[in-house]
Amino acid sequence: MLKVGITGGIGSGKTTVCKIFEVLGVPVFYADLVAKEIMVKDLILIEGVKAAFGGDSYFDSGVLNNKHIAAIVFNNKAELEKLNALVHPAVFRAFDSWLEEIPPNSPYILKEAALLFESESYKMCNTSILVTAPKQMKLDRVTERDGVSAEQVLARMDKQFTDEQKLAMADHHILNDESRSLISQVLDLHQRFLNAKA
Repeated sequence: MLKVGITGGIGSGKTTVCKIFEVLGVPVFYADLVAKEIMVKDLILIEGVKAAFGGDSYFDSGVLNNKHIAAIVFNNKAELEKLNALVHPAVFRAFDSWLEEIPPNSPYILKEAALLFESESYKMCNTSILVTAPKQMKLDRVTERDGVSAEQVLARMDKQFTDEQKLAMADHHILNDESRSLISQVLDLHQRFLNAKA
């Protein structure tokens, strides 16, 4: 089955694009949502996090202590890499399990991940899509959506590859600047992927 990776910087609209693909009957694996779920479900990951960041990483109820983890990894690249080295393999395991549940008549699947290229998970896909938008448009979307300052959004952007870096690695590009129909761009790629499968 054709595996298509899809990514985009914060505020690019990649989730909106994924929803359009879903309307077309394409199963989508949301890696970032799954990562949050497995932080409290994957026993191998939980033990790894506790060993790396201490027993305070989780409350007695089993809920992840986000503030404790954030205080350690925020602005500390080595600690963030340590966390990612635990989380990414767990997400890969979840992806493999998810693939086994996909109906055999599905045309192809999408794997959505904010860090598709940074985590090198694009290597598990046959092809990739990058969703981009102008920087100011992304800032406006995220500050309005999340109720955060532009400075906070820029700090989050700085932790990801730039669009230029990702464009050099991506096979396909969707521009979400409201000047060209997202639906038509998705339909174009959908047809290409169906033809590639055939």
